Amino acid sequence: MLTNSLVELDRQHLVHPVSSFRGHEARGVRVLRSASGATVTDAEGRELIDGFAGLWCVNAGYGHESVVEAAAEQMRRLPYATGYFDLGAEAPIRLAAELAERSPGDLNHIYFSLGGSDAVDSTIRFIRYYWHAKGQPQRDQFISVEQGYHGSTTMGAGLTALPGFHEGFGVPYQWQHKISSHYVYRNALKTDQEIIDASVAELKSKVAAIGEDKVAAFYVEPIQGSGGVLVPPKGWVKAMRVACAEMNILFVADEVITGFGRTGPLFASAEEGVVPDLMTTAKGLTSGYVPMGAVFMRDHVYETIAEGAGAKAVGHGFTYSAHPVSAAVALEVLRLYEGGLLENGRKAGARLMAGLETLRDHPLVGDVRGRGMLAAVELVTDKEKKTPLPAAVQPATRLFDRAWEQGLIVRSFAQGIFGYAPPLCCTNAEIDAIVERTRTVLDLTLEDPEIRAVLG
Repeated sequence: MLTNSLVELDRQHLVHPVSSFRGHEARGVRVLRSASGATVTDAEGRELIDGFAGLWCVNAGYGHESVVEAAAEQMRRLPYATGYFDLGAEAPIRLAAELAERSPGDLNHIYFSLGGSDAVDSTIRFIRYYWHAKGQPQRDQFISVEQGYHGSTTMGAGLTALPGFHEGFGVPYQWQHKISSHYVYRNALKTDQEIIDASVAELKSKVAAIGEDKVAAFYVEPIQGSGGVLVPPKGWVKAMRVACAEMNILFVADEVITGFGRTGPLFASAEEGVVPDLMTTAKGLTSGYVPMGAVFMRDHVYETIAEGAGAKAVGHGFTYSAHPVSAAVALEVLRLYEGGLLENGRKAGARLMAGLETLRDHPLVGDVRGRGMLAAVELVTDKEKKTPLPAAVQPATRLFDRAWEQGLIVRSFAQGIFGYAPPLCCTNAEIDAIVERTRTVLDLTLEDPEIRAVLG
């Protein structure tokens, strides 16, 4: 009765993010009741392995009592402190210092947001201020990459290059431009170097078409997440960063998904040998336990803004910037990462990738890709032609539901791609179960009449 009541209350009142309102009303909500480690339990008592860490975010796993205690202690002592008026609190000050110490290069200045989307919006404002401070206010054009995701706030959604975030919203704006994704599996070019060269050439061509003195910044995810977990060729990110430096364009790494051990190291940019001018993080920053995001600025960005403002306030901020409870949680989560979770995540990620590779010979598997605990399996009905699953079978819903029935939560993309981002705490048995349950879902899907009718 309680669950039924919740389902009905949800249907009547709660607006869910990125959902079909009518579709959700018809399906109803699945209520989650509790979680521990890499396992969640729903209101009916069903246990599932969370192969997606909530929304790419519960990197440390569920149920860490030390995190709960850190939040409770901060709430008892000082539940809120504004960062306005030159005020502050110990936890966010220490967190900023800890993050700066671990960030690539001289990303020494940290602005805290509430999450990833407003971190990206903050970079847009800071970048505009930066170019005004340098006496080049005409630099107001921004470039991002097709298939990329940079949030769902209004300006961030324009940098995002996924149609569902544009239709009906009046974005992207005229100052937001795109270049092609590297999307290796579906790229007409075959070698890594060809793809790298083509992307660099396209970026330079786009800048030339806009006007080199008008482009402010280039945004990129080290691995494209919501576009289908698209892993670039080795050296691609570095080449794009070099090209931006040559053209005097700010390079922004969006590490909201890839940060905090998701691909192995604390930050994927370090693995790429890149120091971005600005870097955004969120999700794993607090392991999803409480909301928080962060913008990292290199010294030259901070100094330019500071000098440009002089005695004036830089007019950007949020009520909950540098929230002390979120910062206390983030500090404890960082301790857990470095106390063994990063190492476990590296081992588990290698096991995950090896396990998913064993699915490559399945009739429905076109591609297996990933890095660390971030992976994807792309389904096709014809391997040679790389034909996606037919839209009529509604792959996102059907595959998610089928995985759920097998006790597995994964991201199921509309084009027929499974996305994986398990907690770093996963055991060998849990990683193996993710792979085996995926295999079962593939086998069941292979038996669908609509799939067999179009199978190559």
